[in-house]
Amino acid sequence: MSSNKTKSWKVLLVSLAAAVSFSMLAACSNNNSSNGAGDNSKAVATYKGGTITEKEFDMDTRVMKLLSPQQAAYMEIDAFKESILKQEVAFEYLAGKATDAAKKEAEKQADQQVNSIKTGLGDTYESTLKQANLTEGDIRSYMLRVLTVYQDMLLKVKDDQVKTEFEKTKGDFTVATLRHVLIGLKDAAGKERTDADALKLAKEVKAKLDGGADFAATAKKYSDDTGSKENGGEIKDTALGTYVEEFKQAAQTLPLNTVSDPVKTTFGYHIIKVESRTETTFDKLTAEQKETIKGSLASQGLESFLEKDLGSLDVKINLPKSSAAAGKSGTSNGGTEPTTAPSAEAPAATAAPK
Repeated sequence: MSSNKTKSWKVLLVSLAAAVSFSMLAACSNNNSSNGAGDNSKAVATYKGGTITEKEFDMDTRVMKLLSPQQAAYMEIDAFKESILKQEVAFEYLAGKATDAAKKEAEKQADQQVNSIKTGLGDTYESTLKQANLTEGDIRSYMLRVLTVYQDMLLKVKDDQVKTEFEKTKGDFTVATLRHVLIGLKDAAGKERTDADALKLAKEVKAKLDGGADFAATAKKYSDDTGSKENGGEIKDTALGTYVEEFKQAAQTLPLNTVSDPVKTTFGYHIIKVESRTETTFDKLTAEQKETIKGSLASQGLESFLEKDLGSLDVKINLPKSSAAAGKSGTSNGGTEPTTAPSAEAPAATAAPK
């Protein structure tokens, strides 16, 4: 599980099957990659101080498809490709402005990420790259540009900003042990339930618990959350920022040892009982938790650039159209809304999206 406030760059780059957000996955152009030599393809994006060619963009999209094959279909949608291309402009521009310290750290981490991919693919590594028409140098170049921008953003985060951000989100760091019963929009056999049917069953479960039924036994009988069902619905000592927003809010405010009314999330309806809840103060944060906050602030810095500053680069897009729907998207010389692809994998029934 991951923090609700953080788009995890490390997970994004390491896990080939992760449910990734493409707004954080967009790479920089590959002017220094092996494919960049002798590139005579047309420019698909121009901006103040640079261009991205069709060949460069094609290579970047091939790397994206390799990293998250479940998302490959989205790379054929024109509006999505346009958003990714705008973000590539941002990465190329920001990488050029990065400090030497950021570039040095990115070099080390790029090697680590490539090695992680090698380990993940094992004996299929070479054949997978060949099938994707990529070299290891192409992947490393991609990683290096992403990580250069991220490290530069990360180095700009000050300690007082971390503390301020913690105060805004400290409820996410509250640790709780709780039990829940999930009545999903699919039953255990995978059969679809209507929202009304799920709510009806959730209310029946709630009535049984209010009538004195044992929570653990009830969870084992009714819950559709495979991650906690066999533990009687128990999830121990977990930071509340892990959960999706509606579940988190209920777990933060529900009186201890009280059975909640059904709480609706994207997964269905939850009946929750919080057994313990301990607030965390800033001085009790682990180094990893502080790094998580810094990572969130770094990601926010990139998002802010995309939303507020990209337009100043006079970006012009010249992508060929590949679908009728994408013709509506047009071209743009302004900023961009970060585009998020639907998750490739459903997270655990209470887990916040990465």
